[in-house]
Amino acid sequence: MCSEARLADEGVEDERCWHGSGLVRGFLLPRLLLALLDKPAHGYELLERLTGEVGMPGPDPGLLYRTLRQMEGDGLLRSAWDTAGQGPARRLYEVTEEGVELLHAWASRVRLIRARLGRFLEQYETFFQGAENEMNKGASV
Repeated sequence: MCSEARLADEGVEDERCWHGSGLVRGFLLPRLLLALLDKPAHGYELLERLTGEVGMPGPDPGLLYRTLRQMEGDGLLRSAWDTAGQGPARRLYEVTEEGVELLHAWASRVRLIRARLGRFLEQYETFFQGAENEMNKGASV
């Protein structure tokens, strides 16, 4: 049984109840941009911060570092070697103006999707509220 109540009671998402993963493809990129706007960071620190987000899957370390290198190559990030701390030098990443522009574009797209999802939910709730009312009328006769 795939019910919202059952899933909430168990505190888990039952993958058998979903068609697809429920994840947004490519969402790592805007998550990284936003995290780095908050505070420039090293790859490992980013991994820890993103893994600690409630309700969001943590990225695979290999994917994270490949994505950071690609983003730097695309001009969305810049990095510099940080040799101030103990241990080996590490790359410190920060967002460029191009990265900020892309983040704005992502936010615009998410707003559009959120509006579309809101309209879907309104229609869904109207339909099922009407169906529930019809069922209740029949039961009270």
